[in-house]
Amino acid sequence: MARPIWTGTLSFGLLNVPVSLMPGERRTDLHFRMLDSRDRKPVRYERVNAETGEEVPWKDVVKAYEYDKGSYVVLEEEDIKAAAPESHETVEVETFVDAAGIDPRYYEKPYVLVPAKKAEKGYVLLRETLRGSNRVGIAKVVIRTREYLAAVLPQGDALVLMLLRYPQELVDPADYPLPAGKPSDYRVTAKELQMAEQLIDSMSGHWTPDDYRDEFRERLHAIIRKRVKSKGGTAKIEDEPETAEEAATNVVDFMSLLRQSLDAKKRTPAKKTAARTAKAAKKAPAKKAGKAAAKKAAPRRKAG
Repeated sequence: MARPIWTGTLSFGLLNVPVSLMPGERRTDLHFRMLDSRDRKPVRYERVNAETGEEVPWKDVVKAYEYDKGSYVVLEEEDIKAAAPESHETVEVETFVDAAGIDPRYYEKPYVLVPAKKAEKGYVLLRETLRGSNRVGIAKVVIRTREYLAAVLPQGDALVLMLLRYPQELVDPADYPLPAGKPSDYRVTAKELQMAEQLIDSMSGHWTPDDYRDEFRERLHAIIRKRVKSKGGTAKIEDEPETAEEAATNVVDFMSLLRQSLDAKKRTPAKKTAARTAKAAKKAPAKKAGKAAAKKAAPRRKAG
């Protein structure tokens, strides 16, 4: 069985459901090693200095950001840790939105949220409420050292956590030369539209994922098996050790927590929004000034 990415809580309002974050996809890519064709020895990738050609030890490798062509600023490990989010063990749902309102382009990678022992009630409560209202929870979650935007949605018996792309990661289709306007502007006739609709109707069916397979991978795998058999090659796979089960959780008064969460939302929505706005306004000037100072101080390498 796969190992959890982390164990923590799924939080919405005052309710906390202990969960494990499990992989929701299975990689089936074939990985290849590069060999020297002359003696079949592995080809190594080495870290070399671009000017001297000498190998650079890992201890001397640092991370740097190229802020201008040929100009870099070095980041220390402390800088990266300072920017990393603090909470690593909570999926904190901040709001609930209509499922149909999320553009499919935002969906990136699936995970499965698995409830801890005796945490099934809160899990089922959220799952069925989302299913009945046709909504998904929008949350923030930290995986390793990066904070992600995510959607929590019901899928069969599971709550799936789907990582979302941030708007900055998407390309606006309007950036490309697309054929805008009416079909008639491109000499598409009503008869052609009707025939295209008939063709689509004749080819329509139900989405059945099991009908589709990666045929290229299967054929390539068959060739590999044939080569291994002819060369007498062997492979050995060691099983991963199983992780210990989560400790039992306490019984929770869900009615009381739900009531308190609703009361809190009724009492302080404006106050919370104002506080967030004030906090953002307070941080913005300092942040902008810091960026300007960094840009001014950064040396530019002259051409030639």
